[in-house]
Amino acid sequence: MVIFLSILAIVVVFALYFVGVYNRLVRLRNQGEEAESAIDAHLKQRYDLVPNLVETVKGYAKHESSTLTAVIEARNKAMSASGTIEKDEANKGFSSTLKSLFALSEAYPDLKANQGFLDLQKQLQKIEEQLLSARKYYNAIIKQFNTVCDVFPSSIVASMAKFAKKPYLTIEEEARARVEVKF
Repeated sequence: MVIFLSILAIVVVFALYFVGVYNRLVRLRNQGEEAESAIDAHLKQRYDLVPNLVETVKGYAKHESSTLTAVIEARNKAMSASGTIEKDEANKGFSSTLKSLFALSEAYPDLKANQGFLDLQKQLQKIEEQLLSARKYYNAIIKQFNTVCDVFPSSIVASMAKFAKKPYLTIEEEARARVEVKF
């Protein structure tokens, strides 16, 4: 009888541990999905703002159509991307084309002084900051999730319940380059 109770106690402890780890993994997965949805919402704002920005620039830089076309094409590609990694890669390309759009403003002093353009630029900057925060939050949640999936003995529960590690979001290569300040 003592052996039976000991085995039963071990099984109950294991079951409670399994349920606890499983529930933690589910919570982290759900938080990761929520963070991914927040990123999508910020990206949608960004995509909606860009056509207004492009139209404003068009008025000043009519002969710069290749840059403007590249921005719209990158936006459309990013909007049609599916999956976290594909979206992240498409948005890296989109960010690069946005930089070239803002470089155009340097060539057109009237555009730099245009209040509509400045307002749109501020809105885009705010969205970019929110997007960065959402990406940091997503990566923090994924770090916790991946740690639970990797650490023993919770890795046993994760593999039994078919939870797999998730990828982090990364920055584009241009952002990794060292910024040089010249006077």
